[in-house]
Amino acid sequence: TVRTVVLDEADEMLDVGFLPDIERILSHTPRIRQTALFSATMPSPIRRIVGRHMRSPVWIRLGSEIETAPNVRQVYFEVLEQDRVRAFVRLLKTQMNGGKVLMFRRTKAGVDDLAQTLQRQGIAAAGIHSGLVQSDRNEVMQSFHAGELKVLVATNLAARGLDIPQISHVVNYDMPQNLEEYVHRIGRTARMGRDGTAITFVTEWDFPMLDLLQDG
Repeated sequence: TVRTVVLDEADEMLDVGFLPDIERILSHTPRIRQTALFSATMPSPIRRIVGRHMRSPVWIRLGSEIETAPNVRQVYFEVLEQDRVRAFVRLLKTQMNGGKVLMFRRTKAGVDDLAQTLQRQGIAAAGIHSGLVQSDRNEVMQSFHAGELKVLVATNLAARGLDIPQISHVVNYDMPQNLEEYVHRIGRTARMGRDGTAITFVTEWDFPMLDLLQDG
């Protein structure tokens, strides 16, 4: 009896990891249905996959091809790897005014290490990634929502579907690997018309990616 199928974060849902499950689900829905896909970014490889699941699709684009929220202030700091914790603690104490901070790392081990390091500095921080069981993830998110945690360290798991309007700062502790990843990460702040700040730590090795972000 399904008449409408909606895929949010469609570029992720149609990526190689999720695609077999999505195709299996779609195979159990009527061929005559409305299928709606939503995402802040839609890379070309995903667009080609979309053609297999939609009939005569209409593309509706708001803004430019890849666009960040207008109220996000985007800054970067050139910081050596070994100095990043110290730099972040200084920023937290001098510029973040007690706001909620979402910090991104590339790996689960990096998330755990950084969260523990911040805790030793007396900062109310915790990590979240796919290696945690769902009950632990829920507990961390509830604490962050309630304001008991000031810093949430996360993998890209938190770059999608996380709706916490009060996040004042997003910090890219590790440089994102592509423009789409950057857009989704910093989209966790400046939500619902609020202002927000996105901070990216870079080294000289990150300059090619930084140039791409500035061009984008």
